[in-house]
Amino acid sequence: MPDKTLVAPADLRTFAAALLEKGGLGAEHAATTADVFVWAAQRGVESHGIARVPAYLDLLAQGVANATPELRFSSGAPGAAVLDADRAPGPVALTAAAREAVTRARANGIASVGVRETVHTGAIGYYVSKIAEAGLVGIGFVAGMPNMGYTGAKGPAVATSPLAIAVPAREHAPLLLDMATATIALGRIRQAKASGTALPEGAAATADGTPTTDPEQAVLPLPLGGAKGAGMSLAFEMLTGVLVGAPILAAFHSGDPAGRKHRQNALLIAVDPAAFGGADVFVADVDTTLETLKGLPAADGTREVHYPGERSAATADERGAHGIPIAPKVWAQLADAAQEKGVALPPVR
Repeated sequence: MPDKTLVAPADLRTFAAALLEKGGLGAEHAATTADVFVWAAQRGVESHGIARVPAYLDLLAQGVANATPELRFSSGAPGAAVLDADRAPGPVALTAAAREAVTRARANGIASVGVRETVHTGAIGYYVSKIAEAGLVGIGFVAGMPNMGYTGAKGPAVATSPLAIAVPAREHAPLLLDMATATIALGRIRQAKASGTALPEGAAATADGTPTTDPEQAVLPLPLGGAKGAGMSLAFEMLTGVLVGAPILAAFHSGDPAGRKHRQNALLIAVDPAAFGGADVFVADVDTTLETLKGLPAADGTREVHYPGERSAATADERGAHGIPIAPKVWAQLADAAQEKGVALPPVR
């Protein structure tokens, strides 16, 4: 029996969409959400991949995520808009926001779309990649519920807010920087606890903010680079929730139970290279820059110099050809959900 089950991306996408539609999403929203999960799984981002389907089914069943949201755009300037997501699943809201950002950027050179009151945004690299597929530069920020330490403060103070940037190229896979402001993901802490593996120094803390390497005691990730990661997270809260009139951090720490209701905010920015001197020249220079970087002498013990997004793009190609591996635990969860919802499991390679 293989350690992991291999499923073709298209089959996995159809299966995930069917489960999500049974969970209450409309067909279009289910397909969109499934596409985000399969995109992440195909690139090797397991934490935001197909394993998220059961969790999203729970969010829908509990009413945390709105299965029938009314997405409403408002705008005070041609190059800016706010999407009131009505607690839509993040993939639904941010996919719509990315499309709006591209449309407005093509008309104005640059555009930003703030997303207010969504639920778990998923892999934000997906949305900026969609902007890059349109030939534009995509930039994204997300802020959510405080679950990370902050330099000098006790307990959960700020969110593990991610940043993603996608830059299109012609001859190379797009540059895709997708990172959190935390040193370690919460999922990595759980994995270390399950395996009994010590955590790296400075990566996690106890509930009161005391740094620890013991996974049994660790509950909080610590900011990447200490005060630098903490400051980035705070800045992203300003650029997302505060900017669109839906701050999370202040409400979370106010003592009002309503302030701890799960939600996330985001900001997507699209930049059209055509407004800065020409798209063709831009992508040519991007290729030259990436080629120059990859041509630099490799350090001892390093076979090749890579740029952000290059290896995950290669993983996507490999998994596209041979199938996406699904861990036994995740496969069992998907099988249980499929039985409960009356959905057939996808073909296995």
